Amino acid sequence: MKKGNIIGRWAFLIGVILAIVMGVMNNASTSSAIAPLLVLIGLIIGLLNVTDTEVMPFLWSSVALIIATSLGSGAFGDIVIADGILQALLLVFVPATVIVAIKNVFAIAKH
Repeated sequence: MKKGNIIGRWAFLIGVILAIVMGVMNNASTSSAIAPLLVLIGLIIGLLNVTDTEVMPFLWSSVALIIATSLGSGAFGDIVIADGILQALLLVFVPATVIVAIKNVFAIAKH
């Protein structure tokens, strides 16, 4: 197993756990000091954790998560903990999705 894969896997695990914890604590807003850390973890996930064979499943899953979270935030607006978790997960998955999508575009352009 490559070193990047290990770092990427740990980043994914830490990012999701941290997003859940911060969401439960209702501290995952963009003004929070932890928000840049969640974004950085998302960038690491996008750079190191998604292999060539995982690109499309990752993009489909993450885009579904982003859309559902963004459009569903109104449904969870009254449930503060659920909304906080989803917003924190967005801080992780949006940067990861952007990085993976850009990597995929470059891979397509090479062919």
